[in-house]
Amino acid sequence: MDYRPERTPDSIEWFRERGETPTVVSISDIHGYLEAARNALTAVGETDSFDPIVTTDEEGRLHWADNEYLLVVNGDLIDRGDQNRACLALLERLAGEAPSGHVRYHLGNHEMAVLFSERFHWPGVYSIEMDDDLRRSFIEHVAAGDITVAFEGYEHTYTHAGANEAFDVQAANEQAQQAAQRLLTLLDEDRYDDEQLDVVADYELVFGTGGTFGRGASAGLLWMDFRHMQENAPPQIVGHSRHRQPTRTGNTICQNVIRDNLDSSGGEAVVIESPDEVVAVTNTSRGAAVSTFE
Repeated sequence: MDYRPERTPDSIEWFRERGETPTVVSISDIHGYLEAARNALTAVGETDSFDPIVTTDEEGRLHWADNEYLLVVNGDLIDRGDQNRACLALLERLAGEAPSGHVRYHLGNHEMAVLFSERFHWPGVYSIEMDDDLRRSFIEHVAAGDITVAFEGYEHTYTHAGANEAFDVQAANEQAQQAAQRLLTLLDEDRYDDEQLDVVADYELVFGTGGTFGRGASAGLLWMDFRHMQENAPPQIVGHSRHRQPTRTGNTICQNVIRDNLDSSGGEAVVIESPDEVVAVTNTSRGAAVSTFE
């Protein structure tokens, strides 16, 4: 895998200190469904409210448009669909074309399976069957801080599954980075297969599953099910738990809608955060639609 962006900042404040106020576009749980991801991203430019975040070339490939957006791929880019490598290639291309730091990739529970393949026994999925060289490359990117866990937006914090209590974004990203660095040491010393699970247990904030099969109320930032999200939880934008449309509970918005709309014409969506508002842009059979979360 050649995805090699520079280390992205942990907070929108990094941009504001440099006089930038990028509009944040987030998408989650693409799961290897390339066409669904394309539909969600191109819908942004089909509205009257927003300029395009991507353009399409003659061969149908997406490219970064000339804009100041910040794209957050909020976990679970891979697995389930059959175009996992193409989805990674899309991310790689957009990251290479966008201004530095304007495309970020977050770990989801399926990216966690790349790091800790012995923790999960999912038959036939990309993260588990990935070849050794690609797995090592992925772990190297996490260890370098290229692939992270969380980002602090204008009012909302972005992680794959979220948390009911406030947490330190930088600490969460550092936990993932430290865990991956330890995994690289195990790989170098030929101890990865036998000792990788000793690493995962030390970083509960990020990798805790909240039970044998995950999704428990005490799960970490990659695993907690949205049904456990409390009304008074800090403002967040998450994925992980499937919905038909972007759904709000209290201060938190869940944006995982791609899989529940695979059998319909439309339904793919992104969430857009500016300094003034948060909206969803959804691809529908009648064109792109903008909706609020009042």
